[in-house]
This record gives sequence, C-alpha cells and structure tokens, in this order.
Amino acid sequence: MALALIAATLLVGGSISEASAKSRHHRHHSHHAAKAKSAGTWLEANASIGPTGGRSFAGKASYYGNESGNKTASGQRFNQNAMTAAHRSLPFGTKLRVTHRGQSVVVTVNDRGPFIRGRVLDLSKGAARAIGLTGAGVGHVTAEVIS
Repeated sequence: MALALIAATLLVGGSISEASAKSRHHRHHSHHAAKAKSAGTWLEANASIGPTGGRSFAGKASYYGNESGNKTASGQRFNQNAMTAAHRSLPFGTKLRVTHRGQSVVVTVNDRGPFIRGRVLDLSKGAARAIGLTGAGVGHVTAEVIS
C-alpha cells in the first residue's frame, strides 16, 4: 500500500527525496514501463530539432547503478558499466551522443525512465562516469540522436 502511494505521488507530481526515489526507481519498473508505453513521441520529452536538422534535446540527467543484473525494459540485463541510458519514449537501440561540461559519450537506449519530474535521461553509472556526472549525481546534459 505504501509503495502504491509513493508511486501515485510521483505520477501526480508530488515530491520525494532524490535518494529515496533513486533507490525505488527499478522496484516500480514494470508499472512505470507500462505507463511509458502510453507516453507521446520523443519530441514531447523536451526535444527539439537542431539547426543542422539533427534531433537533439537538453535537460537534467541522473544515473543509476545499483540494479546490476536486473532486466531493463528492453529485456537486456542491466550492466552498470555499460554505455546505456533510460529514456521515456525513444526506441530501444537508439544511439545518443550525450554531453556534459564538454565531455561526451555515446550511449544506447535500453531502458525506460527517468521517472523523476524534470529529468530527461537516466545514464548507467559507466556512462555517467565517462562524462563526469557521478560526483554531482545530477547535471545538465545535451543529447543528440545519432542513429
């Protein structure tokens, strides 16, 4: 019952501490994955058409890594050291160039999320480490769809 109340609070836009929400992220995964399927296109998730015609978006990203071995929404086993990301609606297998403070990494979308208001990506710990995001935990990124 308490977990359902927390999930409902998150969906309605209530607040929950980031550490608490982060630890619960994948425990509610199947519920959120079903909800993500009904989400709109990736354009509705803070995306825009860049000046060169490339699809890009920007916003806050976080990372997760304590779920190693669990299955992602795509069915793959989560590997915290892999270069992967969770996005609400981009197709699985989409490659993104993610940049944070001048550091870039190419990641593959294999999971759904983030489910915290105001975030556009959840990166694997390995991808976050590659762009220097692990210190702060959350940071502003730009992402460009490359394939």
